[in-house]
Amino acid sequence: MALGPDQFRSLTTAAPADAWRAIINSAISICAQPLSTSNASGEVTKRDRAIGALDHFLAAAGWDLWEQYGDAVDRNADRLVDWWSSPYSAKAILVLDGLSLRELPWLTEGAKARGLTVHRTIAYGAEVPSETNAFARALGFNSRSQLQNNGGGTAHRFVPARTECVDLPWKDCADLIDASPNWIFWHQWPDSKLHDGSGAGQGLDTLTRDIAAQLTSDDFWVFIERLATGRRLVVTSDHGYAATGLFFDAADEQAAFLKASLRSGRVVAGEHDPGPFVPPVAMQAISPHGQHLLAVGRWKWRSQGGYPTLAHGGLSVLEMLSPFVEITK
Repeated sequence: MALGPDQFRSLTTAAPADAWRAIINSAISICAQPLSTSNASGEVTKRDRAIGALDHFLAAAGWDLWEQYGDAVDRNADRLVDWWSSPYSAKAILVLDGLSLRELPWLTEGAKARGLTVHRTIAYGAEVPSETNAFARALGFNSRSQLQNNGGGTAHRFVPARTECVDLPWKDCADLIDASPNWIFWHQWPDSKLHDGSGAGQGLDTLTRDIAAQLTSDDFWVFIERLATGRRLVVTSDHGYAATGLFFDAADEQAAFLKASLRSGRVVAGEHDPGPFVPPVAMQAISPHGQHLLAVGRWKWRSQGGYPTLAHGGLSVLEMLSPFVEITK
């Protein structure tokens, strides 16, 4: 699937920030339409392939936009800090680890169905690389585990706030919410499920079914309502994920390079040769989190033990964008 001529022309002539804004808005418009549990698996796969047109453009004709991502795209961590400074008397942030734009309709439609008000449904950029610890450090924590049992301390960017990081059932999470006015709550799902189900024969279908069950469950929405009671709530993520099982096989020479450089992953730390290929299949990036070599676009390659069918860390739209949904009760 390719972009239409008008969209292609617009993205290639716009300033980088404007081009990225158009790409993000296009991805949201594809993902945000309502879903039902009966059609979720097929529809999410269909939407993923539709966003593949944006990834193909970014990898083939617009790869310079990835080079300009750092200056052109608002970081989710920074926008959360800005939101936190707003004059709300009480507020909460729920980080669902690895939540992508695919999951937007479960949040927005579920909130409306339960009488909650959705104020904003937008998306911002993940850190480079799109990894958990990079996002945690951008928030002012050493790692996500620092948030456990109110261990966030006073050196992060959201003081004062009570903090928590768990991988517990939603009912148990709801029981943890006390009367503290400000909360930063990091839940390790769906990233934990993503990595559990990334092996051969698993992937997007299995994850989509679990996400549909979890985000339509009464226990999840009791937890959301508990967080939103008396507080302004943002539901967001540290990064998205790529359905790498749907990616195309790289050509022999590119595949050999990617396997040698990235093994069976999407990112490797340090300074590395990005290869001779134009357009590139990997790019060297320098960010506040150091130097990294990142896979570009929707390519997979043979690797020992099988290439994972779900992953994050590289440069594709759905792994590099995080949802930002603002809710009140």
